[in-house]
Amino acid sequence: MHAIRLLVACLIAMAWMGAGEAAAKDCVSCHEVLHPGVVADFKASLHARMGIKCSACHGTKHRTAKDVSEVTYPTADVCARCHAARVAEFKAGKHAHAWTAMKAMPTTHWKPMAMIEGMKGCGGCHKIGIKTELEVRELLQGEGGAGVASCDACHTRHLFSPKEARQPQACQTCHMGFDHPQWEMYSSSKHGVRQSLKQLGVLPDHVAAPTCQTCHMVDGNHEVRTAWGFLGVRLPLSEDPQWRADQVTILQGLGVLDPDGTPTARLDVVEAADVARLTEAAFTREREKMVSVCKGCHSEKFARGELGKGDKIIRAADKLMAEAIRIVGALYKDGLLEKPESYATPFPDLLTFHDAPTTIEQRLFVMFFKHRMRTFQGAFHANPDYTLWYGWSEMQTDLTDIRGLAADLRRNNGK
Repeated sequence: MHAIRLLVACLIAMAWMGAGEAAAKDCVSCHEVLHPGVVADFKASLHARMGIKCSACHGTKHRTAKDVSEVTYPTADVCARCHAARVAEFKAGKHAHAWTAMKAMPTTHWKPMAMIEGMKGCGGCHKIGIKTELEVRELLQGEGGAGVASCDACHTRHLFSPKEARQPQACQTCHMGFDHPQWEMYSSSKHGVRQSLKQLGVLPDHVAAPTCQTCHMVDGNHEVRTAWGFLGVRLPLSEDPQWRADQVTILQGLGVLDPDGTPTARLDVVEAADVARLTEAAFTREREKMVSVCKGCHSEKFARGELGKGDKIIRAADKLMAEAIRIVGALYKDGLLEKPESYATPFPDLLTFHDAPTTIEQRLFVMFFKHRMRTFQGAFHANPDYTLWYGWSEMQTDLTDIRGLAADLRRNNGK
């Protein structure tokens, strides 16, 4: 059906131009009939104004409806031909690891593949990550036939607008929802509100109103890192005995430390996916970058103080989280809760997400990925309501319920 539509479009274009052979080679003439929105975006792009042809990204093998399968779908490496520095930054950052990180999760392939390779769930955002040549071919042969690129996740094809990618809304599609509601936190924070007022013209363009890119892409750097990383865990561990013990418990729940505190193979995955800072130098480097950004509007003392408050909130959240993990771990140890064979350590596996088999394990998963995330992410995004009511308060409720469920199991089993 697609080939027939393309053939009709080309025939119409040839009739308009009165030059059949020339029209067959004219991408725009065919596609503005078949895909007018795509062509409209391309015509408005800097690429078009510079005279860059479609073949620069899509190759020269596709000329007619009969060879549409020969079209090339560009990857980040294609973009690197002209944008080498930015692609190098991107490849050094966490976004480039998004596809690998998704596929490394223990239960990713227990989900419907439409959510993964079909891009209707995790894959819809994690497609920003770099893929192997085999993965690209498999995706192109599947039902979707899209999602093979990376740069176009922010610079929407075929406009590829830097101006669009600099707006906070460019981050909204992925950075929202269950475990990473950064958009909700930011847009309702003072930072986000002022930016909205600037876009509406209520505030003048020159006033301070940081965007996501202001803080996380300094000078346009495409690495996009944070000091604490996505999961709010780090190495080396704290020197404070209580926090250190709580951090160890959480890392054991994440499966990166075994019962003796020795790193497991999963730590290699965490390192490869770049979701945590694993050295003091790496943490300090990102923290100092953020302080430097904050100093553009605030005093250094204020900036360090606010970031320090976020650190303390992680510490407080870790205490609640560690107790909950230990409660469930004790149920495994005492034989009151069956530990799934797929769990790599004697601890509840927090990375099983919604595939956790019992109510109490499900509650633990929600406590970690939904409410603990909101507790510390809300703090760093300057949103007090998220930190308290959507985060800390919910963690307290989770812990109360986990205590109650554990007590019921022990009572019902005479223990």
